[in-house]
Amino acid sequence: MTAMDVLESEGLYENAEKMGGILLNELRKLPKEVVDVVRGRGLFCGVEIKETDSFNAWEVCLKLRDAGLLAKPTHGHIIRFTPPIVINEEEMKECTDIICSTITSFN
Repeated sequence: MTAMDVLESEGLYENAEKMGGILLNELRKLPKEVVDVVRGRGLFCGVEIKETDSFNAWEVCLKLRDAGLLAKPTHGHIIRFTPPIVINEEEMKECTDIICSTITSFN
């Protein structure tokens, strides 16, 4: 069985689309005072942080890590979120709760 067969037989394409939609929907609710732009496709999503003298994307990522979620800062002001393709709704809810509470704390 090839990797492509597994993706198809286990419904992982559909899962990525569904879970990515949930993630993007929650990211779009983040405060505009902290997040400038939200974009993504499937489970590859990102936010542009409005950097200030008091915080930047790296500091947000450190606080996310301390809350139990790993994310990658890119280009200084962008944070990438790339959950695993096998993530389920309960796990996505936990992730979005961490993201929302952490980013809102910078507001």
